[in-house]
Amino acid sequence: MPLLYPDIDKHIELIIKHKIPIVFTSAGNPKTWTPKLKEHGITVVHVVSSSKFAVKCQETGVDAVVAEGFEAGGHNGREETTTLCLIPSVRKNIDIPLIAAGGISDGKSMLATMILGAEGVQIGSRFVCTNEASSHLSFKKQIIEAKEGDTELVLKKLTPVRLLKNDFYHQVKNAENEGANFDKLQAILGKARAKKGMFEGDIQDGELEIGQISALINEILPAEQVVHSIWEEFCNYIANIQSLIK
Repeated sequence: MPLLYPDIDKHIELIIKHKIPIVFTSAGNPKTWTPKLKEHGITVVHVVSSSKFAVKCQETGVDAVVAEGFEAGGHNGREETTTLCLIPSVRKNIDIPLIAAGGISDGKSMLATMILGAEGVQIGSRFVCTNEASSHLSFKKQIIEAKEGDTELVLKKLTPVRLLKNDFYHQVKNAENEGANFDKLQAILGKARAKKGMFEGDIQDGELEIGQISALINEILPAEQVVHSIWEEFCNYIANIQSLIK
């Protein structure tokens, strides 16, 4: 839940009212709402893009952090630190549980981040291309067709976001190259742009948020099959590593 949402206080009250047991927060200062959520017995996990903010989260009292690397889709940090560098840095600086995110889609990448110090992973892009995902079929097909280099982090003067390259992306990129300020970029973005692209299927003028890992996603599968595949590969690679060190 992005803490920069309009009427965030109303969202918080709804969470408390319905006794949601675990809340993942992002895009804002966790100090503002974490104490209130924890007063009601809610576990709080906050998403960060740097070790500096991970430390601040720990000081605030969150129960765990998600460290999200530059590869991730959607809203991202300005630091542009890759997952491979971010996870060990965060691990070195905090004692609370660490969840890795960004560029993770299979058992190999899950194991790699856990070797680097994460206790778990958060996977987004891979599950966008599942049968159960609410994302529009046209968006899913665009992801399957995506190649290396087909996404880029833009809108850094607003809130950085990684997008598939389409007409909207090029409009933003051209404006940025011309030195567009905050207000100009905000006018281009408008309202409900992400809904228009990802959920309504406007492939050219919508905002298509997805990670770099989209280049390795080549089919739409049931979510159950994705989970089983990730876990099976994870276990197989652990066995392979163990065999190498015997």
